[in-house]
Amino acid sequence: MSEIDQIIDTLENRVRQLAEKAVRLEQTVSDLRRGLDESEAARQQQLEEIDALKSANETLKMANSLLGSDDNKRETKLKINSLIREIDYCISQLAD
Repeated sequence: MSEIDQIIDTLENRVRQLAEKAVRLEQTVSDLRRGLDESEAARQQQLEEIDALKSANETLKMANSLLGSDDNKRETKLKINSLIREIDYCISQLAD
């Protein structure tokens, strides 16, 4: 009978160890998910910052070309022409 008791005790210990390990693994998964969420939020914020910097860069390029720089004159002329076309379209829509 004592041999059966030993087997039962061993099984109980192993089950308890497995349950503790499962709890630790669940905590690890939770921590990893939280870290992933934080990383994704930081990534999204960086993408938004990149977009804002690109926009600022384009604005600076246009301002620079308007001040007489030859580097971006073509781009500025195209942008101005595009804006004029949009304004003309809006005026024609209002006239209708």
